[in-house]
Amino acid sequence: MGNSQAISGRNRARNRMLRIALHWQILLAMVLGGAIGIGINASSGWQLTGQAVAHPDESIQRVGMRRSIRVAAGELWTLDTPERILIQIHPRDGRPAASSRQIVVGDHRLIESMLADVGEPWPARADGEPMVRRVIATLDQLELADPEAYALFQRYGRSLARRWGDASKLLGNLFLQMLKMISIPLIITSLLSGVTGLGQAERLGRMFGRTVLYYLATSILAISIGLVLVNMIQPGANGAVLAAEASAAGNPEGKGLAVVLFEQVQNMITPNPFGALAQGNFLSIITFSLLIGISTILVGGSVAQRINELVDAAFQVMMKLTLFIIRLAPIGVFFLMMSVTATQGAGVFQTLGWYMLTVACALAVHAIVVLPLILRFVAKRSPWQFAQAMSPALLTAFSSASSNGTLPLTLTSVEKRAGISNRVGSFVLPLGATVNMDGTALYEVVAVLFIAQLTGHDLSLSQQVVVALTALLASVGAAGIPHAGLVMMVIILQAVGLPTESQGLIIAVDRVLDMGRTAVNVWSDSCGCAVVSRFEAGGATSELNI
Repeated sequence: MGNSQAISGRNRARNRMLRIALHWQILLAMVLGGAIGIGINASSGWQLTGQAVAHPDESIQRVGMRRSIRVAAGELWTLDTPERILIQIHPRDGRPAASSRQIVVGDHRLIESMLADVGEPWPARADGEPMVRRVIATLDQLELADPEAYALFQRYGRSLARRWGDASKLLGNLFLQMLKMISIPLIITSLLSGVTGLGQAERLGRMFGRTVLYYLATSILAISIGLVLVNMIQPGANGAVLAAEASAAGNPEGKGLAVVLFEQVQNMITPNPFGALAQGNFLSIITFSLLIGISTILVGGSVAQRINELVDAAFQVMMKLTLFIIRLAPIGVFFLMMSVTATQGAGVFQTLGWYMLTVACALAVHAIVVLPLILRFVAKRSPWQFAQAMSPALLTAFSSASSNGTLPLTLTSVEKRAGISNRVGSFVLPLGATVNMDGTALYEVVAVLFIAQLTGHDLSLSQQVVVALTALLASVGAAGIPHAGLVMMVIILQAVGLPTESQGLIIAVDRVLDMGRTAVNVWSDSCGCAVVSRFEAGGATSELNI
């Protein structure tokens, strides 16, 4: 009997040693996925169709395409490399010669540099007719601008590396969809559980004030860091280029800052709460949930107690589902990282290297210096231990580039691993995922000043202050989804008179930088939980559980 118990004890100890913590699983998956993607990119990232290929009149809809696209019979020639994609289309069956076209997909600066250095190996035309040449920044833009060319490339022109990357993206997006599936029910139940658990409306008001003060202070610090570093490094001062070079990326229709801010106020007050749920309007959902919670507190008595018990039970169910989905995080992160590294060429990083370095340094200073100092001296927590507790959420945010998608994992890490009460986490985090965008505001300041330097515009100190203030307000309107910062950048470019199409100069590396700034956004939200928790009675429930 004693021997069997000893053997059983040793087996349990061995299993505990073999069990890897979740944050290490995610980190290993991220490194492994990135390494495999780089290997695939290096070995299979180049494909040439050779001679022009005849294709029939057909409808094309590959897995992952939004809709079926009808293409006319003709001839297609493609060259797919990590740095650029060349597509030449020549329709047949009596279509006008103007339908023949050459399309180049990739970063504009890199394409022009390669055109000057090595040229473009277009096949010779037998009829000698000239062809229209277009430059488009990304495949997503190609799908909107020329659906026929996009469908033909997806069907006939992709390299093996791009096929692997697209398949990995589809699998990784399944994990993101599961996170998004639970995000709205989790926000509603966590907010209602936290607010009704406060018991007094005055406590909610104090918590809201502290949260807004923290978010405002850290956003100002982030923007200041970006301004200082972009003026010190001068990433775009190596030589001016014409802003027209980016015009092929399209001229996005921008809105005024007042329009965007008023739209945010309108989004807070939804005429149809159920419509807001269906559309995933986070501001409307948060506002309505808070109003229901406050009304419950004001009613009080047995009614408030029953509602609190109901929403608390629903929250426990949602947390259980969230924990189940989070177990799949290493798999989702693996495929998301592989999709990025399998299709991204190294050439674009060379042309925009100084710009990327400036953004990376600014994000690093804010995430590694400023926020840990706030944790140490304001929240009275160990920055290293708190970072370990939040690492699953941070790594997932980095790989997915979606703070809203990562929100369920952030809520779980804050409560289960960092020991912060649900009352604080359920209030601070959903609000932060919507309005607190430290990394996005910092990125927009650096990007706008880089564009100004690159296009030969010397912004004065007063104009840079306008950039800073506009970035602070615009970041509130930046949705927690990939590439939302590019949409908000139009507002800042307009505020200082820069051409809005100039953001096409940096769109090629936006995905990579988006990963970093999203991780900083989530890290700032998490640190905000720790700060607010310190000043709230009962804000911490337990020690760190790493």
